[in-house]
Amino acid sequence: MTAFDANSKNADVARAASRGRTLWTACAAHALHDGYTDLIYLLLPIWQAEFGLGYGALAFLRGVAAATMAGLQLPAGRLAERFGGRTTLVLGTLLAAIGYLLAGHSAGLAGLCAALVVTGCGLSTQHPIASAAVSRAYQDDARGPLGTYNFAGDIGKAAIPGGASLLLGLMSWHHMVWYLAALGAVVAIAVALFFPANLKPIAPGKTVEHHASGTHRGFALLLAIGILDSSVRMGFLTFLPFLLKEQGASLSTTGLALALVFMGGAAGKFACGWLGARFGVIATVLLTEAGTAAAILSVLVLPLVAVLTLLPVVGVMLNGTSSVLYGTVPDLAPSDRTERAFATFYTGTIGAGATAPILFGLLGDAVGSHGAMIATALTAAAVLPLAIALAPRLSASRSSTRD
Repeated sequence: MTAFDANSKNADVARAASRGRTLWTACAAHALHDGYTDLIYLLLPIWQAEFGLGYGALAFLRGVAAATMAGLQLPAGRLAERFGGRTTLVLGTLLAAIGYLLAGHSAGLAGLCAALVVTGCGLSTQHPIASAAVSRAYQDDARGPLGTYNFAGDIGKAAIPGGASLLLGLMSWHHMVWYLAALGAVVAIAVALFFPANLKPIAPGKTVEHHASGTHRGFALLLAIGILDSSVRMGFLTFLPFLLKEQGASLSTTGLALALVFMGGAAGKFACGWLGARFGVIATVLLTEAGTAAAILSVLVLPLVAVLTLLPVVGVMLNGTSSVLYGTVPDLAPSDRTERAFATFYTGTIGAGATAPILFGLLGDAVGSHGAMIATALTAAAVLPLAIALAPRLSASRSSTRD
């Protein structure tokens, strides 16, 4: 082996190790931040009992956290461009942990609101920064790793609220959130140690020219697909318990049904990212969205046992598209604005997830739960022509990048 070959092999090993550190650190941050986000659902009934809060106040608390997180995605992306992704993500993770630390010291609604605003500010940093880092680390091979990264978020959604419920059997909720705040500090230290500081985009002046025209239209189509996909997911989950109740399902059966959907969703995020890399973005999106529409309509007509059997597949279809879409963001973004592109995309999808249940709920009041569920299926079907329109723009973007 020549010295050149040895140096080349060592460089490949170092590059693989760096990629691995980037991916798994991003996965740890994603798991923590998504777990922190869903921990609020566990705490709402506790806060209701302790502070005598009504449903309106509880909804306001959840809305404060969600709105802060969604509204600050773009500013977080700009901060990362100015101060570096690692610094911004470390500070954001610490801020999210401090928010829960403050929540444990709160004595009422005002204190909880302030604490959740702090937490929401911190949570806004993770998605654009970690996604962009994984994308830059793996470059053209990023679609599968981004699927793994998205899967880690679902692990956190299950693990942190689940672990918190176990801690509640041993201590008060105040001490529980303090322990989880300490976990956030540990993850922030891990990010500071292992998250890359030197994954820099090409200089703005060298950004490929095609980003100024067709790629912007392609990104707009991708964002529209993401908004519709998120709306379908939240609309389906809103009405599924009511449809199951109409079929005679008990509360425990409804809980099992939701668990089946979530398990399928986690598997879908992991699998579809790799499927998109193997079979192509457009083919995978067409498959998952057409499958979603067909599965939703099937839920309306099948008996309860068949519905329960189908729900894991529904979960795969509902959540699988998102991994493919996230993996496509770097293909349609200027390389010096990847964080901002991810921030824009997450702002749209998170915002759609927050507003879709309200819109579908109003529709349900007008036409009934079956009519609203049919509307979610039609929304999924509306993605199909958008995906077909995206195909030539995505191909042109990749061709221009290669040139």
